Amino acid sequence: MTTAPISSSSTAQSVVSLMGSIADVGRDPTRGGYSRPVYSTAELDLRSWFVEAAQRRGLDVETDRNGIVWAWWDVPDHERADAVVTGSHVDSVPGGGAYDGPLGVASSLAAVDILRERRFTPSRPIAVAVFPEEEGSRFGIACLGSRLFTGAISPEKALNLKDGDGTTFADVLRGNGQDPEAVGVDRAGLDRIGIFLELHVEQGRGLVDLGAPVGVASSILGHGRWRISVSGQGNHAGTTLMTDRRDPMVAAARAVVAVRDIAVLHDSARATVGRLQPVPGGTNVIASRVDFWLDVRHPDDAVTAAVVEQIYAAARAVAAEEGCSVTLTEESLSTTVHFDTTIASGLAAATGGSPLLPTGAGHDAGVLSSHVPTGMLFVRNPTGISHSPEELCEDEDARAGAAALADALAVHAGWASPAAGSAHGVDGHGVFRTR
Repeated sequence: MTTAPISSSSTAQSVVSLMGSIADVGRDPTRGGYSRPVYSTAELDLRSWFVEAAQRRGLDVETDRNGIVWAWWDVPDHERADAVVTGSHVDSVPGGGAYDGPLGVASSLAAVDILRERRFTPSRPIAVAVFPEEEGSRFGIACLGSRLFTGAISPEKALNLKDGDGTTFADVLRGNGQDPEAVGVDRAGLDRIGIFLELHVEQGRGLVDLGAPVGVASSILGHGRWRISVSGQGNHAGTTLMTDRRDPMVAAARAVVAVRDIAVLHDSARATVGRLQPVPGGTNVIASRVDFWLDVRHPDDAVTAAVVEQIYAAARAVAAEEGCSVTLTEESLSTTVHFDTTIASGLAAATGGSPLLPTGAGHDAGVLSSHVPTGMLFVRNPTGISHSPEELCEDEDARAGAAALADALAVHAGWASPAAGSAHGVDGHGVFRTR
């Protein structure tokens, strides 16, 4: 293990500078914003950027068997255990914003620089992690890297996932020098984590309305993705009379409208169809099948299930009227996450009284929360818009977020946690007491 040196002016960078250095990576000239699917050239370039930036800081970098990149600030005579881990992801949705994921990674590196400039000496290892396929934009399952890492998805299911070109996840791993047979739950890796703290740009208006630059996550809404397939009769657009058609596109369109109508009947429910794919997809062809993907979210997992069932029932009804059939396939499901209140209140105290707020967006921190103590910081997004080129984070707020993350890391890495055998307890705010 190596001990990183105190950073100098030649290596220390602000989060604004770090974000600026990747501003041209993965720009999408067609959609606008950024398209950085996992293992694309853009995403691999960002991984390389992270590795180089971490190594310049003297951090020890490794990529584990699930494709997660780790950068370690080791402590002399201390094993990589009970570590304080931070980080996020660098992949994006198609045409996404600049900050969703990379802000957390850049802030983690900037937080290391801030701590070094303070001449902070950790008593517990600190690590920055970059998780692959958080968005699920290539293989359809969000947080795929952290799901494999924790065992939330089986290797068999993950390896057989296919992207839009029909390439399996196993083949993509193999093509990028990773062993598909090695993926899966990593007990030893989980055992190294004492606490995981993720910083993320807020994907809503909570902090805008509160007038606060930084917030603390209290919960993540339960959410899932389902594929609805409507099958009919493919035929010629010019020779088939309207009365003779079994058109799955018409049934799918009616079902999509039902998604909206059903969701609004349930307070706090969100239901979205963001992708629709006709087969074979010709302009002058009546489709034989239409697949569309449903995203449903609600704080109460029972309500989520009820909304999905009602949507499926409505889809079956309209399909039958159009002479079509329907199937529903669950692709991923995450139950509602309530972050540890002690950690959340401790983060709020450590960052000067940042407000607590829930989020409807999924994160790797939510997946990890079932296995390790976890918390999240949010940085204000003045537009309140995310998964869009209009996503934004002001420079001043980005700097405030990186400083808040540095403060939180210092609180937890300044001395051994009680779980590690320290005699020091936790005060009423969830902050570890100093010696």
